[in-house]
Amino acid sequence: AGSRNASVLRVTLYYHSHVCGTDGLKYMLNMSEGLPLTIYYQVPSCVPATSFENAGAKIGPAEVKSIIQAQNVIGLGELMNSFGVFCGDDEILEKVLVARNAGKIIDGHSPKVAGKQLDAYVVANVRNDHECTTVEEMHDRMRRGIRCILREGSASHDVEKLIKGVTPQNMAYCLFCTDDRQPKSLVEEGDIDNCVRLAIKNGVSPIEAICMATINAATCFNLSDRGSIVPGKRADLVLFENINEPVIKTVWTKGNLVVENQKYLFSSDNNSANSSNQTFGQMCVKDFSSRKLALKISGNKARAIKILKNTIVTTEEAVNVDLQNGYWKRNDSDVVKLAVIERHKGTGNIGLGLLAGYGLKNGAIANSVAHDSHNIICAGDNDEDMALAVKTLINMGGGICIVKNGKVLDYICHEIAGLMTNKSGKWVADKLSSMLVLAHSELNIHKDVDPFMTLSFMALPVIPKLKLTDMGLFDAEVFKFVDVSIK
Repeated sequence: AGSRNASVLRVTLYYHSHVCGTDGLKYMLNMSEGLPLTIYYQVPSCVPATSFENAGAKIGPAEVKSIIQAQNVIGLGELMNSFGVFCGDDEILEKVLVARNAGKIIDGHSPKVAGKQLDAYVVANVRNDHECTTVEEMHDRMRRGIRCILREGSASHDVEKLIKGVTPQNMAYCLFCTDDRQPKSLVEEGDIDNCVRLAIKNGVSPIEAICMATINAATCFNLSDRGSIVPGKRADLVLFENINEPVIKTVWTKGNLVVENQKYLFSSDNNSANSSNQTFGQMCVKDFSSRKLALKISGNKARAIKILKNTIVTTEEAVNVDLQNGYWKRNDSDVVKLAVIERHKGTGNIGLGLLAGYGLKNGAIANSVAHDSHNIICAGDNDEDMALAVKTLINMGGGICIVKNGKVLDYICHEIAGLMTNKSGKWVADKLSSMLVLAHSELNIHKDVDPFMTLSFMALPVIPKLKLTDMGLFDAEVFKFVDVSIK
């Protein structure tokens, strides 16, 4: 469901909590018990992320307080309602105070925030930020005491851009994360170790790159009992042969050998079969049909969400559209329809918009992993294929579905809250790899676009510029809805 790792595994509980509330929190906490991997959690700060969408639950200050003192909870996760922080929203600030009074860190999330607004955001005692996409943004945060987490995900590739701004003077304030990384990428390229190799490749010394992945991360998250190999610290160790291109061979956790010659020495079985029924399914869609996908546009100009390469930040593009009886009709341009279908409360809400730079033809892709409220998101060039993809997801309780010319080409079921599956990591990686090939070859998704991960972020209204929620097209820079039609 998208974990972010920084030396030790740091997992925000957003995804399950947006769908299942406190049941999702308890599920994730229970699932991590008894594992040799050290897993720390952060309590969601923004469920829902904004008031401009419908999520499956609400987590307020009382819920934060009830769980933040748990032993493996290290902070308040991703303070993404930056607008609420610097505008003095009472509920957001109360959550901040709960975390501060508990002595826990506050995790940042402030894309494009600058100037006095950034000053106000930092006053909330934000410790770090993983949303820097330029060296200028990174240095702007460092000057204010913010630790910058260089992200290498499947849709956002920031390490090689940001590493150019790392110097011996500021290196202690830099660490790595892998926000929303596909299983295929994890299997083939690695995780934090991949970030280390990228840093070395781009001129950072091996020792400094390893420090960013270890002691810098431990310091950032107040994990004073680890991060360095010295007497009295935890023996969390990795062994590799070549310091200039480190590939992990052997792993010890708390002094116990858990991986030898890249082979796990422990069982990966879990107790997911015994989890609460509240975490399964979670598909409550009202009155859905293809006719509700019709997008009415006034005139021949419209706003489209424009995908940008290697980032989840989007821009706004004015596009020429063809109409049939006043409704959008696909033309030869690189523009497809985008829909977000509410799936938690049975509201019947469907937000409609246009997406440029995706490259889809003769079909549709639907996904129930759609940050952060995780409604169903679907992109397609015709209503019939879009409706088939959405109905397939509803019937199987969530997942990803690819449709072409009226036929389901392939799908993966996410039976746990529409977000995860009980299948093994290798099975998921192999399945998604084959589906990625289908999406690129059969539906002509652009080769430099991750068809599933990129699509999932088109519903995140706290990342600039344009995004789509179940309530409509949203401008994250001015925090208000805008018309698809350009009048």
